[in-house]
Amino acid sequence: MSDNAPNHHDETAHSASLHSGRQPALTGCPWHDVNEMLQAAGLRPTRQRMALGWLLFGKGARHLTAEMLYEEATLAKVPVSLATVYNTLNQLTDAGLLRQVSVDGTKTYFDTNVTTHHHYYLENSHELVDITDPHLALSKMPDVPEGYEIARIDMVVRLRKKR
Repeated sequence: MSDNAPNHHDETAHSASLHSGRQPALTGCPWHDVNEMLQAAGLRPTRQRMALGWLLFGKGARHLTAEMLYEEATLAKVPVSLATVYNTLNQLTDAGLLRQVSVDGTKTYFDTNVTTHHHYYLENSHELVDITDPHLALSKMPDVPEGYEIARIDMVVRLRKKR
């Protein structure tokens, strides 16, 4: 592999860190890192999950629809169905490895950046882009009905080219 390949001692230390609840140490090798991410999230690293994870996480922070990932997988000769892509994206989201962002209730993007942040939606190109302003905030939160709590707030600011 490379000089970054883990030795047996590293694997033992990693295994201990998983059981203690800490995140695995990423090595910069996308294939190894996807395996570590899946296992840390309690998901079995199947061939299809590994291949889709490599496409998703091997290129940095991105926003993809299931159809976009399916197209990338097809071009990369990864034999998966669109249903498998949807199932995998939902499993990765449930495991906390992806963040689901809905636009208009008609289009769902999957964000590899799971930290708290908001988005611009570029209507002309149908792209989702991170808002980088860390001070963006709502001035007043709504009253939450009895028995509920706010899980997350997603702000999507829609942009279009001036006419």
